[in-house]
Amino acid sequence: MPHFLRQLSPTGLGVAVMLFGMLLFALNDAMGKFLVSTYSLGQVIAVRSIAAVIILLPIVWKAGLPKLVNVERPGLQAARVFFSTAELFCFYFAVAALPLADVMTYWLAAPIYVAALSPFLLGEKVGWRRWTAIGIGFVGVLIALKPSSASLTSAAFFSILGSAAFAFMMLSGRQLRNTPDTVLAFWQIIGAGLAGVVAILVAPSGWIPIQSGFDLSLLALLGIVAMTAHVLVNRALKLADAATVAPLQYTLLLWAVIFGWLIFGDVPQLSIVIGAGLIVLSGLYIFFRENAVKRKQAKTAVQPIEDLV
Repeated sequence: MPHFLRQLSPTGLGVAVMLFGMLLFALNDAMGKFLVSTYSLGQVIAVRSIAAVIILLPIVWKAGLPKLVNVERPGLQAARVFFSTAELFCFYFAVAALPLADVMTYWLAAPIYVAALSPFLLGEKVGWRRWTAIGIGFVGVLIALKPSSASLTSAAFFSILGSAAFAFMMLSGRQLRNTPDTVLAFWQIIGAGLAGVVAILVAPSGWIPIQSGFDLSLLALLGIVAMTAHVLVNRALKLADAATVAPLQYTLLLWAVIFGWLIFGDVPQLSIVIGAGLIVLSGLYIFFRENAVKRKQAKTAVQPIEDLV
């Protein structure tokens, strides 16, 4: 570990690790956008999944096969795999046609969908403040989309569909808290890999011969970089509390703008900038409000015990 990182407090190190994880996620997205312009969607996802499994398999194997097979709520596990696979296919389909910043804006709206659906699917209570923030977030999505017959393309539609699938994946994950992250990741990768193979077999584009060793390296790196980013995010959440590091996920949008401009020459439109601003502000408020409510509930639950003492 570099000397300057050793001098950081656990919280400071958690922030640094989270920021680096977000950079890797954005780099992974940029590589994916580059590759789906040349290779088929199923091919990119299948090779990405194979590389990720090779990295993850020793970790899962060390944890033991029973933990991998005997999972809680198998039906919900399968639903989570379905939503994660759908989200991945939608993302790469959308990013092939739209600028990175546009797609990332739609994806960052997923926590807003989660907050809106949690009262109905999880029985969580959402007050008027968060409902107001949810409404503002949806306005941001509409501004970014600029819904009209000309702008609502198939790529924009799949962006919304993919972010909704991501939201459902997050909701199912909330109900699988006893399942280790490595097990969740393993089945998620397996599901995506199998879907990628099926797509290769049935899609007209099928398998496109890999043009160079550089392209093969990039295809493999998609899985490796994504796995590394997931590990860094999990590590950051252990080093610092979620209230400190979770909001840093919105730096993904900044990196998407930078990579989109440097690599693909994309400049965000004003509607995307305004919509993204509303989505980010809404998401941050929902996050901090949820944490404040949880702290208040925890304090209330402890109070009677203190009174008895």
